[in-house]
Amino acid sequence: MSTTQKSGGWRTNKWIRAAIPALLLHCSIGTVYCWSIFSENIANHIGHTKSATEWAFSLAIFFLGMSAAFLGNVVEKDIHKSSLIATICFAGGMAGTGFFIWYGGNNPGSTLALVGIYVCYGFIMGVGLGTGYLSPVKTLMLWFQDKKGLATGLAVAGFGAAKAIASPIMEALLKNIKEGGIYKMFFILAVAYFLMMFVGHLLLKKPDGWHEPSKDEKKPSIIEVIKTRPILNYVGIWFMFYINITCGLALISQEKAIVKCLGLAGVVGIVSTVSAIFNAAGRLGFSAAADKMKDRNTVYKIIFVMSIALTALVIVTGGIKNGADNTGLMILVLALIMAVNAGYGGGFSNVPTLLSDHYGMGSISALHGITLSAWGFAGLTGNQLATAIVNNFGEVIEVDGYMVNPVGYQTVLYVTLVLYIVALFLSLVFVRPNKAAK
Repeated sequence: MSTTQKSGGWRTNKWIRAAIPALLLHCSIGTVYCWSIFSENIANHIGHTKSATEWAFSLAIFFLGMSAAFLGNVVEKDIHKSSLIATICFAGGMAGTGFFIWYGGNNPGSTLALVGIYVCYGFIMGVGLGTGYLSPVKTLMLWFQDKKGLATGLAVAGFGAAKAIASPIMEALLKNIKEGGIYKMFFILAVAYFLMMFVGHLLLKKPDGWHEPSKDEKKPSIIEVIKTRPILNYVGIWFMFYINITCGLALISQEKAIVKCLGLAGVVGIVSTVSAIFNAAGRLGFSAAADKMKDRNTVYKIIFVMSIALTALVIVTGGIKNGADNTGLMILVLALIMAVNAGYGGGFSNVPTLLSDHYGMGSISALHGITLSAWGFAGLTGNQLATAIVNNFGEVIEVDGYMVNPVGYQTVLYVTLVLYIVALFLSLVFVRPNKAAK
């Protein structure tokens, strides 16, 4: 039976059984990237520094990668179990975060409140993120075998667009719920996202006719699958994915400060929303374009060349330092921000289809999960790398009433430029086209 079944009602409709549930899951878990909207509110409410609470987000991304790596086999065997785990963990972690914010508000400076937020937002939500991210991906590729990139790009775009969709809602909740707005917001969102993800969980289904190996059938291990091609091929994929995320997070984490540096503090929210749209568009656009390419790795070459060129231009022109006084340089820096966001998103959406081209569909969920460990490690290094550079290079000055460090932000670009060049080398030399792509 064809896996692109077009008849048989809603039960065999690829949009209802794959695309819509994928969007419901990814549009929910993607709100993890809204952290910057409320992180300072949390810090102020519980009586801890913003830098202390920032680790909750880093831990969430780390455990996203680790849970995807270790629970990939669960997703491979049973998407209903994995999507239910994702629903319970993500919504439960969000509700738990709200509880510990409430507790911290009644006990300012409490270590228990801070650790509780680490556990709930970092670990529990992180597990929900990893399993929720993986659960619909293979199903999408099975239903849309002729347009795998478009299908996975659509879902992963939902993850990227979640920030643009949820940000104004969260800001409105924080503004309109006066007393205890921050923890009440988490309780409200926990219920809303539980309902969205649970509906996605109920609808998600692999196409009829797809045969998963029975318990008695011997299935090759992930190592055996990886060894079907030169080992450096997979090493190249993992590291270029890791570098793209690290560079993306390094710049995105400083995005608001850079925009203020350009004298655009009044429109920082608009720029943030536009960059989130570019992130989502990159996820959909790059993956859809890759469907028409003989080698999906070409997408990564385009992303890295584009990032290298724009980063080098901003470095040479001193765009961040001089952008406030030069409209052309201001536009150049904004172009870099948008391009990095688009490339960051495109790097995510093309990973599962690139892996399926090189290693087949048999163990794609488990293999994709292992590869997402790169995201987990990048979550610990990207933001922290940029913060360390900004804290140790340059000096803080005042621009339109805001304290910023233009030299520090420029220095971040020197590091990301070198890393992008390394990633391009890996893409060109290690990740070779697979003539027997499946």
